[in-house]
Amino acid sequence: MKDQSAPSAAGGCYVNRELSWLRFNERVLEEAEDPAAPLCERLNFASIFQSNLDEFYMVRVGMLMDTLHLTAVDDKTGMTSAQQTAAVLDRTRELLAGRDRICRALLAELAGHGVEICRFDSLSDKQQSFLEKYFTSNVLPLLSPQIVGRKQPFPFLRNKAIYAVAILKTKSGGERMGIVPCGDGVLRRLVPLPGDGQRSVLVEDLIASFLPKIFAHYKVEGAVLIRLVRSADIHMDEASSEMSDLLAEEYRRSMEKLIRRRKRLQPVKLDHQGKLSDTVRDALCSCLGLSKKHLFASDVPLDLSFMGALRDILRDKSELFYPRRVPQNSPNVDPLRPVAEQIRERDLMLSYPYESVRPLLRLLQEAGQDPEVVSIKMTLYRVAHNSKIVEALVDAAENGKEVVALVELRARFDEENNIGWSRVLEQAGCRVIYGLDGLKVHSKLLLITRMHNDQVEYITQVGTGNYNEDTVRLYTDYALMTADRSIGGEAAQVFNCLSMGEVVEDSRHLMVAPACLRDKVTAFIDREIEHARAGEGAYLGFKLNGLTDKLIIDKLIQASQAGVKIDLVIRGICCLVGGVPGLTENIRVVSIVGRYLEHARIYLFGEGERRQVYISSADFMTRNTTRRVEVAIPVRDPALRAHLEDMFQVQLRDTAKGRAQQPDGTYLRIQGEPFNAQEYFCDQAYSGEWALERPKPKPRSVVSPAPAPKERPAAKTAAKRPAVTVKKTRRGLLGRIVKRDRP
Repeated sequence: MKDQSAPSAAGGCYVNRELSWLRFNERVLEEAEDPAAPLCERLNFASIFQSNLDEFYMVRVGMLMDTLHLTAVDDKTGMTSAQQTAAVLDRTRELLAGRDRICRALLAELAGHGVEICRFDSLSDKQQSFLEKYFTSNVLPLLSPQIVGRKQPFPFLRNKAIYAVAILKTKSGGERMGIVPCGDGVLRRLVPLPGDGQRSVLVEDLIASFLPKIFAHYKVEGAVLIRLVRSADIHMDEASSEMSDLLAEEYRRSMEKLIRRRKRLQPVKLDHQGKLSDTVRDALCSCLGLSKKHLFASDVPLDLSFMGALRDILRDKSELFYPRRVPQNSPNVDPLRPVAEQIRERDLMLSYPYESVRPLLRLLQEAGQDPEVVSIKMTLYRVAHNSKIVEALVDAAENGKEVVALVELRARFDEENNIGWSRVLEQAGCRVIYGLDGLKVHSKLLLITRMHNDQVEYITQVGTGNYNEDTVRLYTDYALMTADRSIGGEAAQVFNCLSMGEVVEDSRHLMVAPACLRDKVTAFIDREIEHARAGEGAYLGFKLNGLTDKLIIDKLIQASQAGVKIDLVIRGICCLVGGVPGLTENIRVVSIVGRYLEHARIYLFGEGERRQVYISSADFMTRNTTRRVEVAIPVRDPALRAHLEDMFQVQLRDTAKGRAQQPDGTYLRIQGEPFNAQEYFCDQAYSGEWALERPKPKPRSVVSPAPAPKERPAAKTAAKRPAVTVKKTRRGLLGRIVKRDRP
């Protein structure tokens, strides 16, 4: 079969977005097979592969199925929704065959360490007798079986839940279908066997084995386990615009209704384990509204989330895990001095997960106590379930500070968590806003405003990742903190626009999507094209999670043809193929899939002294550049800029977890001496090599460095920041001890 994830013949160097994503998830699956990785980490990658695929079907395939009747086509490959869906289904079938093979090998290797998932029919009579007693006393009372008939319609199947389906023969020779939910989160998934070792059976296997006991008045002719994946494509953005006139609590309730509705959307994928007869297959397709192409057979467990429990069983065997690593205290932050005081002396940057998030938490806590701090403003997209960030904001509000929090209720699959936190913040006296109609606020922006000697001072923090103390231990990200007044003034402008339901339409120093990020990026690319055409050195480097924006892609192709050298470190979707002769031969694309999720975004424009470096919350995906509020900040400190440039170059030579894209769109591991960039960064953080030696800072100048290349004139200038008023403070609940980070 032709590999449809290869570049399209028409475009030569374009790849379909959905097929590119499946390429990424294939790289995740390859990590589950990598013999160089410890066993328990390979189990984790197998589980991640499945959860990734579930979410892809819920979001992207759900969207494609919603648009099957439309005439719209992919702007890069010309594929219709029907063609994309067919290609995705074919590619998924190939990937799942690989998944089954890898999982069988992993489970066999686990058995060698005394941890085994057993099939019921492979057990001894004594063990089966034990399980029958366990089933009768602990499982059967909690089951809710149903027989499908005229008076018992086909039941609603929950998203990602496992069901046992039985073909039943009546005494008169008729055929019926019985369906049993396999626990639905109520039953323990792993049922341990008596005796030595760690041997278990899965509860769904146990239920399927005792279907004759459940349907005692019928003859069970056959059984199969199924797992359904439903669409989650409920168009949150469009729905929110319809609710723009609602009060806050009404808006939250409306969002909660949408979340409940999502749980009942159309099925997009059905996995089954066991032989599926034509009769059962046709009945399931009819009842669920699925075509046969959306059914996928599996000979391994349908839900791999139990692998986390297996990893816990083996936790004492350190050789089966990555070496223990914990975030280190940044050598550039003095733990004995206020963080804000240090930022006023020089810019600070944290690199997660290699460095601890503790300085950012301290900054917030100190701001809540500082009598000269007037306000704290922050955008919250995804926060931890037990968020110290939110706790610090609550304490600051209780201490009399003005706290403004933009909580994005449309952060997919985090909506319920964010709704809960928005209520907590409001109850504490914070002012909570919910973003703009039709635009998600994805920026990672913090602004602390202070009045000192009748002068306004700002501390601005811009990050590439969420304010989430859980994910900062798993995702690679950057957080830049600066007291630059020009940056602070523009950050204040961003918050003012958000509060008034507007977008920033002009900015001098920050790049702010949707109105003034893409144009600035393309202006920088045009500058490099001019240098290349003049025979001078020209360079572009971008570290991103995804690249789909056709306008930027076409501009990169133009730059490559002009002779600009371009390096792209892109973890996931990349709709551009590098190395195509005559088109993208000057573009190199590298993807890193390793221990940590590569999440940081870096933009490098130019060579030598004219190079400008930014970090950003924005990928070069159309959703980021045109449908979200994103912020990119220039890194002006020479030492920090050099540090980022070094980290970017290090990742380009990763031979352990890095893969280089080929001209046919495939990815191959980078050849060379074994080198793991993530482990290298861990070693640097542990050794303190990231300590930056810089001359004593001079007084900060009000005059800012040269702005970005000129872009098209903006329609209007954003509103000026209103005068700041000083509020009295009262003693709050801050000053709590921040517990030491644990792995």
